[in-house]
Amino acid sequence: MKPIPKTTDLCDACDEAQACAVLFQSYGLRRAFTGPIRTLRIHEDIGLMRDTVSQPGQGQVLVIDGGGSVARALFGDVMAELASRNGWAGLVIHGVVRDADELNTIDIGVKALGTVPKRGSRTGAGERDVPVHFGGVTFTPGDHVVVDADGVIVLPTGLTAATIAVDDVVAATAAYAAGPAATHQP
Repeated sequence: MKPIPKTTDLCDACDEAQACAVLFQSYGLRRAFTGPIRTLRIHEDIGLMRDTVSQPGQGQVLVIDGGGSVARALFGDVMAELASRNGWAGLVIHGVVRDADELNTIDIGVKALGTVPKRGSRTGAGERDVPVHFGGVTFTPGDHVVVDADGVIVLPTGLTAATIAVDDVVAATAAYAAGPAATHQP
């Protein structure tokens, strides 16, 4: 499996890549992940999320707009196990999670604002597969998101991490870092 290009290299190679301006924490064993976006808009309620991660994920990334609430967790270890078993690449949560120690042992990638022990309610209220907006970025179902230690970026419609050439920007950065001596020809 080819490694996922770094978000920094993708941003350097593609000016249209949108960087989400939210300071996320990382959870789960996958610290880098990418895939097509699925979305939820929910508020302190886990019912719709539970229904969604129970379905085959097929390498998709579930982006949850929880309104930035830190009062109730939108995701935890039980749902992480379910999402991992069902083939989800990861989740980006504009809200909080719980069970951090357990999340960090599960083969899933999660970005969230932090943790809180109280679980969300389970009414099932919310919206699925609608564009959601936070951190200055619109997450549109079907577009691709790339996540790593440096952050979360959304690629322009029709592009994936594999279709953006990063080799030239990586080489240019390496040459710059080497200084003038590396580019000087006698």
